[in-house]
Amino acid sequence: MQPYEERLTTPRSWWLVSFLIGVACAIVALPFGVLPLLAALVGGTAVAAIVASSYGSARIRVVAGQLIAGEAKIPVGALGEGEVLEEEEARAWRSYKADTRAFMLLRSYIKQAVRVEITDPADPTPYVYLSTREPQRLLAALAAARAETPVA
Repeated sequence: MQPYEERLTTPRSWWLVSFLIGVACAIVALPFGVLPLLAALVGGTAVAAIVASSYGSARIRVVAGQLIAGEAKIPVGALGEGEVLEEEEARAWRSYKADTRAFMLLRSYIKQAVRVEITDPADPTPYVYLSTREPQRLLAALAAARAETPVA
């Protein structure tokens, strides 16, 4: 099985917004002179870019019989069937249909998602909601990992 890996990177427009935040910081520093203006431009842009990059650094992986989504590590044996959520259904599941006990790795700028039931009776988490750009490929990787995992 080919391991699945996806990084939920931020949209390109966020990098423009990071620069515009730097410009806003520079405008605030304008009365203090040219050097503070340049420092504010560079510093504000850098801080905004770091925040955008860290927000987009979340990863989803299926390796070694586990689904690793952000900080969560879930054995594929504890997962039930998954379903692809298109834009409208994904929005519903991350808002009014959401269960507060569910694990959600969501990014609102990614329109599709996958919802996978958790079948482990000892786990109170009802399902995992994952924003993904490749929902069919993720579900296929989970199914392949489940097929390879020996039943205890």
